[in-house]
Amino acid sequence: MASAIALAVILVQPLLIIFAGIVFAALLDGGVRLLGRVLPIPRGWRLLIVVVAVVLCLLTTFYLTGVQVAQQASQLRATLEIQASRFGNFLTAQGMMPGASDVNGFVRQALGSVGRLTSWLGTAVGALTSMAMILVLGLFLAMDPRAYDRGLQWMIPRDSRAEFAETIEAMGRTLRRLLAGRLVGMAFEGVFTWIALAIGGVPMALLLGIIAGILAFIPNIGAIITGAMMVAVGFSAGVHTGLWAIGTYLIVQTFDGYVVVPMVAKRTVDLPPALTLGMQILASALFGILGLALADPMTAMIKTALERSADREDAASDQAVE
Repeated sequence: MASAIALAVILVQPLLIIFAGIVFAALLDGGVRLLGRVLPIPRGWRLLIVVVAVVLCLLTTFYLTGVQVAQQASQLRATLEIQASRFGNFLTAQGMMPGASDVNGFVRQALGSVGRLTSWLGTAVGALTSMAMILVLGLFLAMDPRAYDRGLQWMIPRDSRAEFAETIEAMGRTLRRLLAGRLVGMAFEGVFTWIALAIGGVPMALLLGIIAGILAFIPNIGAIITGAMMVAVGFSAGVHTGLWAIGTYLIVQTFDGYVVVPMVAKRTVDLPPALTLGMQILASALFGILGLALADPMTAMIKTALERSADREDAASDQAVE
């Protein structure tokens, strides 16, 4: 047991990449299954249609908005640094923060990751390699998931294979539903945030909408980061736009939390907020940003496996009583 734990700790990064590939494969598989309801053609052709559609959508979006997003991205870091410095100076003047030099150092350190996110020069070679591996792995898994299911079952004792197959199927179904719900939430938050901020005259509305949509994949923490960016950019253009940004954030999060999320959860996966946040804190502390992004899918799959185990034990207990 100790050896297995030590091996998992050593191989944590490759394991996360593999799990991210599984998540991407589940996303593709969901599209393939959905397309199969209206287009009864072989799975390989449906997968090709889904991949081509996604690529064309991304390329079209980049073609239509790429220049504007690039211009806004170059402004975002400078705006956030200025606003954070002003806020830090205000807290310092009130005696609530250390000296200005310490505040500026903290601001530069805190916004370093934001600068990397919004810079076209980009990401490290390792991150690009990991992303390529995730995409390729997910594509291979989505081509023939049954083959990999059978391979896993061969590693399980024969008398437990049927239950294992049912558990794997339930976990896959849960993951597909979770990702479908996340995509709906991401689309809603991104589009609504962009439109509302643009109406209010908030600078960089398109970029903030894109960031809001992407960060909606990470519940709780993503909303906090999005709100901080929106408010900072809003107040950089004046009090009116700052208040508009606050109002937009509150309306979007309220509608998403009380209307969109409950409606999606009924058809997908309902995860308790405290459980999700706790898993995010734990995963981010242990595995970094990739662990934070994958915390929700991990929680959903673990929850499904535990529920299956509990149901199996309850059924065995009922049979023993009879």
